[in-house]
Amino acid sequence: MAEAEESQVPQDLQYSEQHEWLSLDSDVGTVGITDYAQSQLGDVVFVELPEVGEILQAGQSFGTVEAVKTVEELYSPVSGEVVEINETLEDNPEQVNLDPYTGGWMIKVRLESRAELEQLSSAAEYEAYIKGG
Repeated sequence: MAEAEESQVPQDLQYSEQHEWLSLDSDVGTVGITDYAQSQLGDVVFVELPEVGEILQAGQSFGTVEAVKTVEELYSPVSGEVVEINETLEDNPEQVNLDPYTGGWMIKVRLESRAELEQLSSAAEYEAYIKGG
């Protein structure tokens, strides 16, 4: 429980129960995994991301993140078209551990429907979720 309390949960982002975060800029959402998720995974050694142009559905797997001891699926918090991927993660997957909210972002998605945003959690709701409350 102490680890969850120490995890960073930026207030200006939205969160999924699969531990992805979403930052919205107009109709494009930037997606990554949370500080809590990366701390649970341990040292990230590889990140597999989709191709630009791929169409994702909310809740659909869009890639994987591989740590020393495990491989976890990544799930899109929203539906839409992948318009950019973070190519620096190919050579520097440790950015996910070092800086999950800026340097460690994964994909940018042009939203299909803003209504899906209502399914995501606020920072306070996500903090309660990871603390088991």
